[in-house]
Amino acid sequence: MNAAFPIVATAHLKGPHIDFAGLSPLIALLGGAVIVLLFGLIGSRWVRSQLVPALSLVALGAALGLTIWQWNADKSIVSGALRIDDLSLGLNLILIGGGACTVLLAWRSLAAHEAAHGEFHALLLTSIGGMSLLASAQNTIALFVGLELLSIPLYVLCATELRREHSLESGLKYLIVGSVGSATLLYGLAMIYGATGSTDFGAIAQALGKGSLATDPLTLTGIALCVAGLAFKSSVAPFHQWTPDVYEGAPTPVTAFMAVTTKVAALGVFLRFFDVALIATQNSWGPALAVLATITILVGNVGALGQSSLKRMLAYSSVAQAGYMLAGVVVATQLGVAATVFYLAVYLAMNMAAFAVIVARERETGLGDSVQGLAGLGRERPWLAWPMTISMLALAGIPATGGFIGKFYLIDAAVAGGYTWLGVVIVIGSMISLGYYLPVIAAMWMRDAPARVPTPAGGALPALAGGSPELDGEPVLAPVGGNSDTGAPATGGLQPEVVFVAVLATAATIFFGIVPQPLFDLVHHAGTALGGLF
Repeated sequence: MNAAFPIVATAHLKGPHIDFAGLSPLIALLGGAVIVLLFGLIGSRWVRSQLVPALSLVALGAALGLTIWQWNADKSIVSGALRIDDLSLGLNLILIGGGACTVLLAWRSLAAHEAAHGEFHALLLTSIGGMSLLASAQNTIALFVGLELLSIPLYVLCATELRREHSLESGLKYLIVGSVGSATLLYGLAMIYGATGSTDFGAIAQALGKGSLATDPLTLTGIALCVAGLAFKSSVAPFHQWTPDVYEGAPTPVTAFMAVTTKVAALGVFLRFFDVALIATQNSWGPALAVLATITILVGNVGALGQSSLKRMLAYSSVAQAGYMLAGVVVATQLGVAATVFYLAVYLAMNMAAFAVIVARERETGLGDSVQGLAGLGRERPWLAWPMTISMLALAGIPATGGFIGKFYLIDAAVAGGYTWLGVVIVIGSMISLGYYLPVIAAMWMRDAPARVPTPAGGALPALAGGSPELDGEPVLAPVGGNSDTGAPATGGLQPEVVFVAVLATAATIFFGIVPQPLFDLVHHAGTALGGLF
């Protein structure tokens, strides 16, 4: 009798149906992270330094194939917590592309070496898994889980160069500010739950569409806190203060990864959460987001002027770019969704081309990410100077580049949505941006190359990482004997995978600037995935 009681008591319980086909891209990413971590424990140096990154690319390739396999799927899975549609799948494609480029840029980096390769790539794949989960979340609980799965590995990745104080400082700053942003978002989600009594996006939309709940102070306060929390993650001003310091201090491949993929995840949440769950309150949050977008564009572009660090300049540039993309969220239309996804795709190509050149130049000179380090690049390395040139022109929105088409698309969406003045702000921001993009081009083609500055190949652990002058002893050499920031060869030779990323990203930037129709077709499906919009 007693033995049978637990069976009878649990007989009526039934778990949710799991659609493993819909979850397959996420399973490939997280399963790949486990496999990569286990292979990283093998003692062979070749396995850790060569096979582990290759397995990371295999995991990303598997996720890519499974994402394409699920294309045109329009379904909710895991009891409605996740939505598998062309919007989430399209964002998945961008995330996978960003992850693959990061693996190639970090292949021989000091950051991956000091994190024992397996841990570095496992953290990278786990973070991409969190971003994928975030892009498909249609429940506030799934949203927060995805946000933390995205953020926690990134905190560690920023601090993976243990012998460089700036890297440790970057990880600590990102941990503190990111935690504040997560707590703010969670508080806002709790208030929306308190007002509507639901965590499901569809149920929240239904509740807000009835009576005066859309203008209730509890609802509006919750929305304001959600905006602030997501603004931290997407580097929207005035919540952007952490961005320049963290981007500058983090290892360059990690900075490239953060600059692109965190934007994809955060803007994906903005699109689905605000254009689905909070669509009934668009008259309240739309103008507020438009003002934030304007402030972000102006602060980002003005802040980038006069920066001598390329990573710091691109950090402020990413702030301005977040303002541009926020225009697609403000209008709450299918055109706005499509324009935002289009810009995220070309933003991936533009940024990866720039960061690939920075990684290559760091490995050649002792000048780090300084603009001065690019001087003379047009004569020395034209195959690197051209990618950086095209990247800068595309980010500024010059015609015949993907950046121009993307900005034009966003302006079109803003004007069609009744925010013509915001389109004018985008144009003004693009004009200001020429003040810091063009000097980079001038340095490459109009200045003489600087003298090479020898740098130590390693160093003692700083006190923050548990080091001490008495116990450190001899410095530890970089894995391939060169720049202490990147572990580059002392000869300054270029790694082919870095050049490959630069050339491929540049080709994509030009192609989608001249022949944008294939990408238009792709993002059109993403725009129509949110059927409740005009």
